Amino acid sequence: MNTITLNLSSAHAEKLYEAFKEYQVDSPNQYVRYMLKPENCTITCYTSNKVVFQGNDAEIYAAAFQDKNPSESQRKDIFIDHAGSDEVGTGDYFGPVVVAACIVTKKDLPWLQKENITDSKKLTDEYIMKIGPQLTAKLPYSLLILNNDKYNIVHQSNNLNAIKAKLHNQAYINLSKKFKLPKLIVIDQFAPAATYYRYLAYEPNVIGNIHFDTKAESKYLAVAAASIIARYAFLVKWEQMEQKYAFAFHKGASSLVDDDIQKFIDKYGFERLHEVAKLHFKNTPSKK
Repeated sequence: MNTITLNLSSAHAEKLYEAFKEYQVDSPNQYVRYMLKPENCTITCYTSNKVVFQGNDAEIYAAAFQDKNPSESQRKDIFIDHAGSDEVGTGDYFGPVVVAACIVTKKDLPWLQKENITDSKKLTDEYIMKIGPQLTAKLPYSLLILNNDKYNIVHQSNNLNAIKAKLHNQAYINLSKKFKLPKLIVIDQFAPAATYYRYLAYEPNVIGNIHFDTKAESKYLAVAAASIIARYAFLVKWEQMEQKYAFAFHKGASSLVDDDIQKFIDKYGFERLHEVAKLHFKNTPSKK
């Protein structure tokens, strides 16, 4: 049995409780703030906010609440192999939605830290185009690209979060067919766990025991690497889209995009907008 003891702030102790409150059990100890018993672990939070994780999966449950800024040597001591996934393109009117999942092990830690692997939103597209191929060459990963044509069809019966849930789940399924998934599997949380699994209720295969965490790309290297791989694939598809239509698209969903929409319609007609855009965005003009 593994035991990990952490001293948390009140805010982090509350966050821990919110993450696993469905597993709360009673404790006779008057100095216990709460006790939680998720699978393979007992989590005891004392009134001092000292938290003790005990069980075979203690490391997994404690990982998200470890020191957020440990030294490099400390990181090597507490690091555990894990898988992570992230998506890009959901806030862009033009272009596909891309989800990537990958596995990072302790042996990958030195070079990932050397290459400053972090959330793709904090990196320039130029750097992502440089580092993306290295990540896909060195890390076990899976990639799903939902082009606009299919996205618009799928969105008729699925909201955006449902689409993301199904893509993340399939990315892990595909990854598991090639590599053994580690115990710790992390998704940058976009919906509560119960809602995520509800979206997957009718899927034939569902990857379970996932850890959901907000801003996971800044806490878990696998999520950060996955976000870069996804962004790299998105940028490659974006370049191909611009070449195919001889058109310079703007990212995001600003007024510049509104101008692009009208220019695209003038050039190709409204009937072809579904090939390059997510039509449910409010940017889409009424068909004339």
